[in-house]
Amino acid sequence: MDFTIREGKKQDIPQVLGLIKELAEYEKAPHEVENTEEKMLEDGFGKSPIFGFFVSEMNGVINGISVYYYRYSTWKGKRLYLEDIVVTESMRGKKIGKYLFEATIKKALEENCNGMTWQVLDWNEPALNFYKKYAATMDPGWYNGSLTKTQMQAIAQINA
Repeated sequence: MDFTIREGKKQDIPQVLGLIKELAEYEKAPHEVENTEEKMLEDGFGKSPIFGFFVSEMNGVINGISVYYYRYSTWKGKRLYLEDIVVTESMRGKKIGKYLFEATIKKALEENCNGMTWQVLDWNEPALNFYKKYAATMDPGWYNGSLTKTQMQAIAQINA
């Protein structure tokens, strides 16, 4: 293994955001990245951190990340939510994703989570095949719902 998997640090944030932007390009949505280094530093290392991450590093360069946070299921209890695994295109196929995924699983177990969840785009065959190797359950019966900050502000205005 020519790379090291470790927990993320403050100084990793610029490279981490770069990988997030690379993922957005891959998913044909670069215009949707609103996050900044400043927000990530506050959200990951401020008074009340809300996410954690692992990095894969080789020769001081981060070539993969696994970003996670905790969520609570009324049916299942504490769960770890895997927001993203990203491996830079030039390093795919070297088992970096495998080691990042397994480090995240280990973290969920260490934190006494009752399970781990994530989402995969239905057209992302490489990711779907990756998770199938772990005998992961993929839920076809659920839709993803979301509201943007602008939408939430509009709703709050109507109900004020």
